[in-house]
Amino acid sequence: MTSSAHLRCMAIAAAWVVLCGVVSSSAAQAERPPNLVFILADDLGWRDLGGYGGDLADTPRLDKLAAEGMRFTNAYAPAPICSASRASFLTGRSPARLHFEFVTKPPGVKPPVRAVEPPPYTRDLPLAEVTIAEALAPRGYTTGFFGKWHVNEHYQRYLGWSPTHGPRKQGFHAPIETFGSHPYAGESSVKAGAAARDGEFPADEVTDSAIRFLEQHREKPFCLWLCHFYVHTPVRAPTKWLHEKYQPRTSEGPGDPERRAHYAAFLETLDHYVGQLLDALDRLELADNTLVVFTSDNGGHPEYAANGPLRGSKWNLYEGGIRVPLIARWPGKIDAGSTCDAPVIGGDILPTFCEAAGAALPEAPLDGRSLMPLLTGGCESWDSRPIVWHFPYYHPEKGYHEALPEIGVNDFAVSQTRPQSALREGRYKLLYFHEDGRSELYDLAADPSEAHDLSRQERRRSKQMTARLIDLLREQGARMPTTPKP
Repeated sequence: MTSSAHLRCMAIAAAWVVLCGVVSSSAAQAERPPNLVFILADDLGWRDLGGYGGDLADTPRLDKLAAEGMRFTNAYAPAPICSASRASFLTGRSPARLHFEFVTKPPGVKPPVRAVEPPPYTRDLPLAEVTIAEALAPRGYTTGFFGKWHVNEHYQRYLGWSPTHGPRKQGFHAPIETFGSHPYAGESSVKAGAAARDGEFPADEVTDSAIRFLEQHREKPFCLWLCHFYVHTPVRAPTKWLHEKYQPRTSEGPGDPERRAHYAAFLETLDHYVGQLLDALDRLELADNTLVVFTSDNGGHPEYAANGPLRGSKWNLYEGGIRVPLIARWPGKIDAGSTCDAPVIGGDILPTFCEAAGAALPEAPLDGRSLMPLLTGGCESWDSRPIVWHFPYYHPEKGYHEALPEIGVNDFAVSQTRPQSALREGRYKLLYFHEDGRSELYDLAADPSEAHDLSRQERRRSKQMTARLIDLLREQGARMPTTPKP
């Protein structure tokens, strides 16, 4: 064999080895369960993102995420308040079934009693509850938690993780506790914001920790649970240049201009940090085999977010308090630029992730339902099911009589919330008020602002849905408000 022929043979052999390696790697990726990334915003309203019609702030990265995947228009948080929703996200069980309907409180703190007496506050998510991390463990997933936990009693400081009920005790392998660049961090947040030059954002340890987790665990299937503190109060922009950017935009708009400018800056800051994580998935060549889900824990804060045309806000069960953005991206599985109008709820995340991973569901009764038929087959493949909410408390806990007596649209003020439950069936939604047994009925397709109560006009439907709601709450073992003792 001539030297040139020998070289050609060597080149062909080398190319064949490379080709086999590529094929082998591709086959391994195809056989490997998908990575799972859950990104949760705090108090993000349904209309806050550009992709949902918001015009207050620039949110290019989240808008791009929606363009690359599926945008849900009738997605709901499990509760109108933080801890209750987070417990449901983690377990796939409703706040009513979990007996975790409010934010965590220490022993001895009692809810305010007025016409009816609410059930006691819940302290911790019980360790007996099976979380998404524990459900995925038999499939070999490495699970990381970063950001806001808030399903245990505050330990040593506000939002401090409990050594007995924190993420590690609930199955997460690599949790890191930090406030990052959020004002919760105090002086360190102020310094980080001051150090950021114009056009730049301060480093966020919550996001950076999540990215390090990706880098360290990229070789095996992982589930990343990233819960941002943004855009929760205190709403104080960490960067002066960003606050100044939005002052002209909010000067003549609704609400307090200065508050809204800070809020707009918070929105773009959240968007930037989500973009950093998505960039890391691309850089590490993980995006194609990763299901990313983004949503919020409840509706927008009444003093900052413009939830209109939806009525209400965080802390009540009108649409503005529970309808939230929900975006899912999985290249090759979810059609880019798709939209789904089917009503879904945050408790659906655990069964969705379990089905995507090929993991068995927990044995305890679940209230969530896998969204995989919607994500991979479109909304036409979905059968309607009833969705229930239960909020048996008064809010605000202090200053109740100073709050607005009625709940409206874009009030930009805290309103009085009374113990209530709600049921959505198809296009209709019913709210039930525990003080007097009164119901309100709305046709959301015709009246998304919940301005026209149909309970008298459609008495039969109202009675049937009220009975259905009470039956479902009983089936879930819900704790009901009671008549106060004399």
